[in-house]
Order: sequence, then structure tokens, then C-alpha cells
Amino acid sequence: MPTDAHRASHRNRTLLAVAIALASALFFTCTYLLNRVAATGGGHWAWTAALRYLITVPLMLPLMHWQGGVAPVWRAIRAHPWPWLGWSAVGFVLFYGCLSFAASSGPSWLVAGTFQLTVVAGMLCAPLLYDDARAKVPLPALASGLLVIAGVLLMQFGVGGGVLDRAGWIALGCVAVAAVAYPLGNRGLLLHLERNPGDGPELNATQRVFGLTLASQPAWLALALFAGVEAGAPSLDQVWLAAGVALGAGIIATVLFFQATGMVRNDPTALAAAEAMQAAEILFATALGVLWLGEAWPQGRALWGALLVVVGIVAFSWIAARAAAGDHRATQDLRSERGA
Repeated sequence: MPTDAHRASHRNRTLLAVAIALASALFFTCTYLLNRVAATGGGHWAWTAALRYLITVPLMLPLMHWQGGVAPVWRAIRAHPWPWLGWSAVGFVLFYGCLSFAASSGPSWLVAGTFQLTVVAGMLCAPLLYDDARAKVPLPALASGLLVIAGVLLMQFGVGGGVLDRAGWIALGCVAVAAVAYPLGNRGLLLHLERNPGDGPELNATQRVFGLTLASQPAWLALALFAGVEAGAPSLDQVWLAAGVALGAGIIATVLFFQATGMVRNDPTALAAAEAMQAAEILFATALGVLWLGEAWPQGRALWGALLVVVGIVAFSWIAARAAAGDHRATQDLRSERGA
């Protein structure tokens, strides 16, 4: 039987993990907020996308010393370069290119809320990728995913006054593509490593993020060339904004999230609570957008939609975390969904 001291220690550990996960959500929010600042400041979307990942590589290099090193990642890429190039193009290039393009469409909370479709997309990608028990879509998870979809639609139509114009539909489509591309790229790479254990079965989540970032560099250089032809050189402000996203979301938020989920990976309730903190991104994006950028608060249907998204994410996180608890591979898969 657990003693009072053990129960207190477990409670404190859980509260610390939730607090760390909440801090990670705050730093993840900088993606939506700083991209919005760049877009409203006239920055070209292609520069916003390319600069973030071009800057991420040198920022991650010092971190890799404590995360298993670069050598195993490089060996895995050299062994099978095409899967790394292909999945990085899907999970990073297509994902962030679309997200950056959508940043000019509306308030940061709208993009943040719409991107939460990724929790549904990851689940629906499973039957396309796997041929084992993982291909099954659990009905409780599907129900919570439908809540997220309903909330996103309410948000979009609420902001558009009941009607989405052409730009609104394009933005919605771009964020939806980004929401599908991100988990698809991450899960596709995990499946490749699983089927080719000699490539690097020991790669942890941070090493996989670094490997995908490294493999995507040719595409980002090509996109930077396109941006240069279209809009000329980026402003110094846009470079600093992209660096802020790379450091805040790509490094700090990812490390914090991995730490939080790792601390409670064997406790279904605590793991669910840590995972559910991603719903706070909408709240942070709303508050910071209003206070910093002068954006309007969501009202009417948009507000109800945002609340539905939060409820759906909390329910989905609870289901996913309970399924992953105690299973090292399942927990690593869950954590990899937040690795960029």
C-alpha cells in the first residue's frame, strides 16, 4: 500500500508535470502569434516558413550533445535517405508552408484553434499507414475528434459572419492540410524506422526531430530562393520573428513537452492531464493576440467553437494517454506528435 509520503510525492510530481506541459503550450503558441506578426508586417509567407527551419538546425546542435548525439541520426539518414527526404517534405515542409501561408488569413487564435484538427488527422491517418492493431480507430477517440471538427467549423463560420469568403476557405484548407501533413510525416518516419531497425531504433524523439529538420534543408533552401525572387530579402524583423519561433516552439516547447510526458508516462490520469494542456494554446493565442496585436476576442459562435475544441482536445488526450500509459513505444509515438 502506498504511504502518505508516496502519495504526496506522486501528487507533486503530477502537478509539476502539468505545470511544465502548460509552459510548453505557452511556448508552442509563439508559432501562431509570431507568424501573425510577420504576416501583418508584410513579411512573405515563404520567408516565414523557410527561415524558421533554416535557423532551427544551428539552434538544435548544442542540444543534441545531451540527446544522443548527431552521429546516429546521420547514419540513419545515409542508410535510407529517401524516406527521410520524403517524410520531412510532408511532415515539415508541407505542414509549415501551409501554416505560414494561412497566418495572414485571420487572428492567431483562429489559426491555433483550426490547427487542432491535427489530433483528428493523426488518428485518421492510422488505417492508411498500419496493417496491425494500430490501424483501428477507437470510437471514443473518434467521437472526441468530431467535437474538435465541430468546434473548428463554428470558429471559422463565427468569424466570417456565417459565410466564409474565398480567402477564408483557402486559409481553412491550408490549415487543414497542415494538420494532416504534420502527424502523417511523423508517423511515417516512425514506421520506416520500425521496419528498418538497423537504421536507428535507438533514435529518441529529439533526434528524430533533428533528423527531419536536417533532411528538409534542401526544400527550405529552394523555398528561400523562391521567396527571394518573389519578395526580395527578408527584413531583419522577420528574421528575428522566425528565430523566435525556432527557439520558442522548436526547442524550448518541445523539450518541455517531452519532459512533462516522460515524467508521468506510466500514470494514465497524469499523462492525460499533461497531454490535455495543449488545449491551452487556444487560450494563450487568444489572450496574447488581444493584448499584443489588438485582435478581437472570439464572440458568439466563434467562442462556442473555441470551447468545443478545448473540450474535444481534453477528451482526446485522456483517451490517448490512457492507451499509451505503461507502453514505452506508444508513449514515444504520442510524444513525437509534438516534436516540431
